[in-house]
Amino acid sequence: MKVSVVIPALNEEGIVGETVKSIPLNKLNDMGLTTEIIVVDNASTDKTAQEANDAGAKVVYEEHRGYGNAYLRGFKEATGDIIIMGDADGTYPLEMIPQFIECILNDNVDFVIGSRFDGEIQDGAMPALHRYIGNPMFTKMLNKLFHSNFSDTHCGMRAIKTEALQKLDLKSPGMEFAIEMVIEASVKNLKIKEVPIVYRQRGGGKAKLNSFKDGWRHSKYMLKRKFGDM
Repeated sequence: MKVSVVIPALNEEGIVGETVKSIPLNKLNDMGLTTEIIVVDNASTDKTAQEANDAGAKVVYEEHRGYGNAYLRGFKEATGDIIIMGDADGTYPLEMIPQFIECILNDNVDFVIGSRFDGEIQDGAMPALHRYIGNPMFTKMLNKLFHSNFSDTHCGMRAIKTEALQKLDLKSPGMEFAIEMVIEASVKNLKIKEVPIVYRQRGGGKAKLNSFKDGWRHSKYMLKRKFGDM
């Protein structure tokens, strides 16, 4: 069985190499798994691509910037039976990839998503606005609208069977891709499990989120998805 780790990266020089190297290849090999690491360079202007390549990743280029655009390109390149998703900035514990895979292999789960709120958010890792207002509010909103029961709809560390991914209609180009995937997984009745994780302070580069702009886009997307054009 093969695992594809897909990592979008925009100007993450100084941390993307460490992120790639944090993937526990030996442990995955001991589990009988073959692993490919794909870093999607989302039109970086620094040495992100070179650093990722030097660390052992396959680097592909996506000229159209956007979280969703990067992942959609990465998914096209991936050849694994299981896809792992994680950011390039060191915030997610990619050393926990084996636990995510075990949920799929042993618990007959289609889609695994990390939970920062059921786990630990380290000091400085998440702005107070996101930690106490934004993320909890959007999670409650999504759960209410789509009859789901997530504790953290925006966690970016995820694992999904490729056959399950192919059932999802994913097309959002930007940050709303994160909730589009969760909504699609819910309405397509995938078997879903959350895993508590430790969320860390980013290791380099600048955060790509715009709190109010992205928050409005997420709200608009959920309402449009639920009720159509209003």
